[in-house]
Amino acid sequence: MSRLSPAYRKLWWATGINNVGDGAFTAAVPLLAAARTDDPRLVSAVAAASYLPWLLLTLPAGAWADRHDRVGLMWRAQVVQAVVAAAVALATGSAGVAILALTAFALGAGDVVFGTAAQSFLPEIVPKPLLHRANGALQTATVIGVQFAGPPLGSALFAVATPLPFGVDAVSFAVSAALLISLPRQRKPSSPPRAPIAEGLRWLARHRLLRTLAMVLGVNTFCGQLATATLVLLATRTLRVSPAGYGLLLTAAAIGSLLGGLVNARMVVLLGERRALVTALAANALVFTALGFSPNAIVLGVLLAANGFVTTLWNVVTVSLRQELVPAPLLGRVTSVYRLLGWGLIPLGTLAGGFVADSFGLRAPYPVAGVLRGLALLAALPVLRQSARPRPPRC
Repeated sequence: MSRLSPAYRKLWWATGINNVGDGAFTAAVPLLAAARTDDPRLVSAVAAASYLPWLLLTLPAGAWADRHDRVGLMWRAQVVQAVVAAAVALATGSAGVAILALTAFALGAGDVVFGTAAQSFLPEIVPKPLLHRANGALQTATVIGVQFAGPPLGSALFAVATPLPFGVDAVSFAVSAALLISLPRQRKPSSPPRAPIAEGLRWLARHRLLRTLAMVLGVNTFCGQLATATLVLLATRTLRVSPAGYGLLLTAAAIGSLLGGLVNARMVVLLGERRALVTALAANALVFTALGFSPNAIVLGVLLAANGFVTTLWNVVTVSLRQELVPAPLLGRVTSVYRLLGWGLIPLGTLAGGFVADSFGLRAPYPVAGVLRGLALLAALPVLRQSARPRPPRC
């Protein structure tokens, strides 16, 4: 990160630290939910609650990011998340599925505000030629926290005392907020005071490539949650993995994502953006289909690692494309519309995964998701065959 600014490095550290807490939370919540109920539908409902804010709050968050100070939005969201995580740490003894779902929703709402503001703020502190590198490094920090360091920490702490992983989450948000509050306010968002959300919607609707990528992302995230919503039950019930082993499975996925974050920016240069996108989508569909047939935890972990690698490749390309192509005054709103299309179906996918697992078995969601992802790739190929960098439409 030697050529990237001190402000970027501070954002990178804040992202990495708060994601360690998020990773601990990610491992602890399904374990606590599984301890409260054996019903896969209820376990998936807790996961769905964490993504519901992407459906309800994404568009307003984009308008806020274009209308208000983006740094202020980031650190204030982290403070609220710190308070929520601290509250649940104090109440784990009496927390049922409903309390876990409410907590997941509140923390997810903070993620929506923080993520939209952060992606809109990044081009202010990183020149366009370095966006692939900057996004790759941020993706690496996210992976290290959410998937690599956080889950084994969370599962280990959960085995010692249930409140501990939630307390770690609260502390991580507080430290992140302290770092973010000192970021420079380089410019005020240049949007009009009302920053109509419809402007972002119209811009994205006229841009064929980004519109297609948003819709493909929507299918992929729906399928991703359909498959992984009951992963904790597949691992602990079918494959007889211990709680600590479940954290290690998440770590295996993180290793693949971490490697992806380190090398995928170079792969984009080598393959080109179009080939990188097609490669990521095709590999993802094949890996998801295979995951459902994993005979043991080792094979499951290897396939989760492969999925993490290609998912990171997709993220590095698509986030950088959006930041390069969208005009700065519209970036928050276009990002919010894109993420609404891309993430809005996650709660439905999560709930669908619970019902598929309940009806057809805990292995079934993965091959179903793999087939759907393959069909989405076939539908998107005509657009992806064209140039990955069409001229953006005029506003």
